Amino acid sequence: QVQFVESGGGLVQPGGSLRLSCAASGFTFSGYAMSWYRQAPGKERELVAAISSGGSLTRYADSVKGRFAISRDYGKNSVYLQMNSLNVEDTAVYYCNAGFTGPQWGSQDNWGQGTQVTVSS
Repeated sequence: QVQFVESGGGLVQPGGSLRLSCAASGFTFSGYAMSWYRQAPGKERELVAAISSGGSLTRYADSVKGRFAISRDYGKNSVYLQMNSLNVEDTAVYYCNAGFTGPQWGSQDNWGQGTQVTVSS
């Protein structure tokens, strides 16, 4: 069974930075693209960033381009999201999943618990 464990969220002031981590298990990590999503209160979950299985291709939502960077570590079966220049609109619960254009395993049972990011002064 696939499993995603997100960590690294917290409370940060506008303009600050955070680095999120996601440990993945239950599938061949190197064979899948990986992605980060976020869901703000009252909004649908949205794709924030994705990285190809080989790590050479990335994509970002327009709202985070130039501020966020996704990376992966094959030895640790982990994917990371470096978030810089955070603003209040980035406040959300952040999740990871496999996939490049959408979640590979999108059923509710396959999502992790997420990690809360709150940007506030």
